[in-house]
Amino acid sequence: MSGMIRPRIYLGPDFMLGPGKIDLLKAVKDSGSISAAARQLSMSYKRAWMLLNTLNQGAGQPVVEVSQGGRGGGGARLTAVGEALVQGYESIEKACTQAARSELEALLALIKTDGKP
Repeated sequence: MSGMIRPRIYLGPDFMLGPGKIDLLKAVKDSGSISAAARQLSMSYKRAWMLLNTLNQGAGQPVVEVSQGGRGGGGARLTAVGEALVQGYESIEKACTQAARSELEALLALIKTDGKP
């Protein structure tokens, strides 16, 4: 099965967690840089900062820690809260996909692949 569910989770009236924000957090974790993460996801640095700020406000604490640039350059890493958001989201994503397995398979069967129904 190749289908999957990427949910949007509402954790409060002004705090939503979805695939875009999670992908950004994962890219920051992998690259160690907000600018590199933004480039990897084809988004502007300003948009990446705005999304991370939204996450910080929603969580009520930082999800990413940054160190100032300088001779060795700056960097960014996920805080424990940022790590927990990614892990929690991935767990929910996996559970949703598993729970809807038969429905996903039925939808996938409707899609033509390799020229075959």
